[in-house]
Amino acid sequence: MVKDVTDATFDAEVLKSIQPVLVDMWAPWCGPCRQVRPTLEKLSEKFAGKVKFCAMNVDENPKTPAQYRVMSIPNMLLIKNGKVVDTVIGSVPEGVLAPKIEALTR
Repeated sequence: MVKDVTDATFDAEVLKSIQPVLVDMWAPWCGPCRQVRPTLEKLSEKFAGKVKFCAMNVDENPKTPAQYRVMSIPNMLLIKNGKVVDTVIGSVPEGVLAPKIEALTR
């Protein structure tokens, strides 16, 4: 399951999470963003209990993307212990994303 987060909930849901977190920065008008979502849903099941999956609509929540200098979407931030440890920009296949998520669990 991919959980929606906002500027208001980002700190509690992502930065203070005891689990590593993948945050998908997206917008409804972004075609590649819509392509990424089914892959994230599938990976959220595969990594259930190990990695938390979140999504943030950048149009409705401009503060957090600006803070992390998100200039293009889809943009996935991989966060561990409150810090960005990796990013993935663009619509990428599961085979590219899965190893990066796996690395978060180590």
